[in-house]
Amino acid sequence: MQIFKDPKFDFLGKKWAFIIGSLVLIAASIVSLVAKGGPRYGIDFKGGVVITVKFAQMPRLDEIRSALSKKIQGEIMVQEFVGSNEVMVSTEMRSEEELAAAREVIIETLEARFGGAEAGKVDLNNAGADVIAKTLRAKNVPLDDATLRGLAERIREFRDSPPHSGLLTSFDELSQVEGVTPEILKAIRESFYLAPFTVRSVEIVGPKIGQELRQQAVMATLLALGGMLVYIAFRFEWTYGVAAVIAVFHDVFITVGLFSITDREISLTVVAALLTLVGYSMNDTIVVFDRVRENLKLVRRGSFSDLVNLSVNQTLNRTVLTSGLTFLTVMALFLFGGQVLNNFAFALVVGILVGTYSSIFIASPILISLQGVLERRKRARLAAAAPAGKPARKSSAKVVR
Repeated sequence: MQIFKDPKFDFLGKKWAFIIGSLVLIAASIVSLVAKGGPRYGIDFKGGVVITVKFAQMPRLDEIRSALSKKIQGEIMVQEFVGSNEVMVSTEMRSEEELAAAREVIIETLEARFGGAEAGKVDLNNAGADVIAKTLRAKNVPLDDATLRGLAERIREFRDSPPHSGLLTSFDELSQVEGVTPEILKAIRESFYLAPFTVRSVEIVGPKIGQELRQQAVMATLLALGGMLVYIAFRFEWTYGVAAVIAVFHDVFITVGLFSITDREISLTVVAALLTLVGYSMNDTIVVFDRVRENLKLVRRGSFSDLVNLSVNQTLNRTVLTSGLTFLTVMALFLFGGQVLNNFAFALVVGILVGTYSSIFIASPILISLQGVLERRKRARLAAAAPAGKPARKSSAKVVR
């Protein structure tokens, strides 16, 4: 598919507009990172507790924060998932001992403030299949253990699947579950109550583990860049490797900076997105550089800058098709993928946009500059080696290999 037929755009003639734009983004990223004391790491890297809670009717966030602040010391972060009745409650723990009790404290506090507990009854919205089966067995439900266990599993699955997603608002809904007879439904009413919230997920990470994960994430990114530099220097020349790695580092830094500017957390999934971005951006750059290497053998006229510009135009169709289709995919993930994947998708959306233009307007100018340095050194060596009184032989300025 040919979007552009024989394109002859002067990309490198417009490089300074994009270079200045990149410098502005880098400066804004540095200011934001310095002002905020570095990236905003998630619980994965800091250590702490994250609990996702779904409410039947959404309470005020300050009400949740106030109730938890009375029980837990330190900062309590409460974030609403837009478009749903779910909130994410997170707090950083400073010791392993605090982590052990934090989950129960948060759940007990929410139950005391919003739970509507009934004495002698079990909360069906937060009970597992084992608890459901045990509670019904205590009511002498006339079912054998295997059948009762299967019924408890079906009740749990019915509760946790859409549209309920973990939260029942009426016992009558259970009449749709296979095996729930009027007699069993009556026993359920007598033994359980329905809390107006349910705990959807609980994540606990120790502070030592979080620090190790943070160090490993940085090391993984640096090793990826270092490995690519060595490979490209071996397959092409060292100038190509340096240009490509600087461009990829530029992409990663701007993406991390935009996370800081937009106050987004960097978690393990975001690190996975950044490593994906490293590979994607590097691949995009290598496609251009490989065409440059091919044209060095075929094109004998013009400067090295003209040759690079020609190579960019020759790969333009591939760049637009690949980057465009990938961008549409990750944009759909960003818009419709839900809150859990939102930061992951954001990193990819930003990375694809920045990575595509950096392959053209950052990596290519850097390569031209480095090759220009090599050419000047070559001329200087020729001038120094020329016999006295004889002019130095001119080095070819048409195409620098």
